[in-house]
Amino acid sequence: MNSYETVFILTPVLSDSQVEEAVKKFENFLQENNAEIINQENWGLKKLEYPIQLKRNGFYHLIEFKAEGDIVSRLELEFKRDERILRYLTVKLDKHAEEWARERVSRRKNAKA
Repeated sequence: MNSYETVFILTPVLSDSQVEEAVKKFENFLQENNAEIINQENWGLKKLEYPIQLKRNGFYHLIEFKAEGDIVSRLELEFKRDERILRYLTVKLDKHAEEWARERVSRRKNAKA
């Protein structure tokens, strides 16, 4: 199994419940395809560097997961089919990136405590 991290941006016209529904859709897709979700982060509404589809803001969300390599193309096809998605990026994590991600999560938990 490979480790992946995907960040996607949802359109800013969605309500909080619609954002949660969209995120849940992609969580379910990963779980149905035998992916193990390691971490999720909701980065909230952020200003885009440049307008996308005339939108200047978007809801950012990160999902870190472990899965077989063929799932990435199917996940990205789901992103393309969903009109709520403005942009997405999935990267394969090497051992150094995995370690950094674990440290980021632990720092984030310590900051909340």
